[in-house]
Amino acid sequence: MGDPLRMALAGLAEASRRPYVIESGGEAVGVLTLQAGAARLAGWRNDHSAWLLRGFLIDRRRQGSGLGQLAAAAAVEAAAKLTARLGSGEAGVVLSVNEANPAGLAAYRNAGFVDHGQYLGGSAGPQRIMYCGFAE
Repeated sequence: MGDPLRMALAGLAEASRRPYVIESGGEAVGVLTLQAGAARLAGWRNDHSAWLLRGFLIDRRRQGSGLGQLAAAAAVEAAAKLTARLGSGEAGVVLSVNEANPAGLAAYRNAGFVDHGQYLGGSAGPQRIMYCGFAE
């Protein structure tokens, strides 16, 4: 789903985006981006209370091995560190995942994300809004 290089380049071109490479065993196996000030793109109530997790891709050959769950949990940790360093005030991470993606829904739940309802605002069909707050 999507082009990892295009997503990484978009992340580097915009100051609000922070792209990350997902690594396993010394090999790049995916990408993800944390974006500040854009949480409404996932159906969240406001833009600035949460980081938006977007452009999250795991290489098809490595899917089903638990890397998505580990990377999602690591993204929340990275976002918490960014928030502390920047003093930007976000309280967690939000994303939207297609309702027809049971593997994605399970991976996010297992990473600590909680379902916050349906989002119909995008072009990819019905989505679930999922949120994970920072550990205190």
